[in-house]
Amino acid sequence: MFEKLFSGLQYLLPHHLLSGLVYRLMRIRFKPVKNTLITVVGGIAGIDWDEAGRQTYAEYEHFNDFFTRELKPGARPVDAAPDALVCPSDGRISQCGRITADRILQAKGHHYTTRELLAHDPDTRRFTNGFFHTIYLSPRDYHRVHMPTDGRLLRMIHVPGRAFSVSPGTVRQVPNLFARNERVICLFETAHGAMAVVLVGAMLVSSIGTVWSGTVTPPRTRRVQVTDWSRRDIRLAKGEEMGRFNMGSTVITLLPPDAITTMDAFEPDDPVLMGQRLARLK
Repeated sequence: MFEKLFSGLQYLLPHHLLSGLVYRLMRIRFKPVKNTLITVVGGIAGIDWDEAGRQTYAEYEHFNDFFTRELKPGARPVDAAPDALVCPSDGRISQCGRITADRILQAKGHHYTTRELLAHDPDTRRFTNGFFHTIYLSPRDYHRVHMPTDGRLLRMIHVPGRAFSVSPGTVRQVPNLFARNERVICLFETAHGAMAVVLVGAMLVSSIGTVWSGTVTPPRTRRVQVTDWSRRDIRLAKGEEMGRFNMGSTVITLLPPDAITTMDAFEPDDPVLMGQRLARLK
């Protein structure tokens, strides 16, 4: 009952207004406010300070600097096996498995299509009957996103949209949620074919950025924006940082049907860490 009420309420809320307010709040540099936010929000979320690369409040410019903090060297070892497809972020498995034609499982009773998710990009067909992993990042998780395997950036697509929560309860209730929310689609060419890494925005996720273009949202637009990066020869290695979120959200990876030999066994809500193996590549 609570899930339905909360999900229903979200249809009425001013998603981007709330996210804009959070954006400003999380970048306040006034020390008493900044330090209070780090103490209170970080404590409620259960953030592990021992892993942080910087250990004192004074080293953080504002709360968002803390929230998107880097980790100590070696805190997230990346599976070095050449055939390892690794997890792009910390979080929990929302769903994973085969794409059925172009249908991706969102939750029991809910599917969405690769066409909708990728904003009808021409490369969508390359993922027909392929593989997907959907990973939910809670506020306590490390919020940088890394490469699942080596890749060369082809293009980036910013899709404006709603900002429904991506908490498990809302995912179970709101149809087509990941294809309705604002998102940044990153398309790569790899030794195993095409790869899409989709950074999905959510309620109170006030910023999404990539390492090659900086902050993508905000500013927000009403039009889908496609940027061709193929001539820049941007190549990122497995485990290298590619982007980051402010607050919790979701990362979705897509691979073609002939890219993977075996998927590691995961169930919904299983915890995962950036760098651990998700599957074996051909």
